[in-house]
Amino acid sequence: MTGAYALVILALTTGKSFFRIGYLWDPANQHVRELRLVPFEAWARSETWFGPLFDAVGNVAFFVPLGWLLATLLRSSQAIGAAAVFSVAIEVTQYAFALGRTDVTDVMLNVLGAVIGVGIARLLPHRLLLWVSLLAVVAFAVLLVAGPYLGDPDKVVPVG
Repeated sequence: MTGAYALVILALTTGKSFFRIGYLWDPANQHVRELRLVPFEAWARSETWFGPLFDAVGNVAFFVPLGWLLATLLRSSQAIGAAAVFSVAIEVTQYAFALGRTDVTDVMLNVLGAVIGVGIARLLPHRLLLWVSLLAVVAFAVLLVAGPYLGDPDKVVPVG
């Protein structure tokens, strides 16, 4: 299950130029090689609050299930370390292949999500965590198939 969920994260971070889910992003805008080394710099430059907040919540949320899945296999510190290495690998891949914006803030928020996930794993039964993770993978698969048909292009508003 951990591998399947890791593939979901990879698809949502390095594959956005190849598919769409509704109008959450424009695949044409994802072939970018941009390096952001100042934490939260995009927040200061943004013209709206929604884009940075959506990005931040997404980065944390993606890694919560990964944190709890890794915590079922590894000690807490190892799970957090593995999530951090995975996050850095994603950012390096995005930069190397021009598949998105490489941002140190993403790594920080991903690790925060993994820490939250490890904490949840210590509180909840493993079986419940596996079912929730399976549900997340299935939901992503459904969104991937239905993605091009979701949303109304006439109501799309560019976010600063």
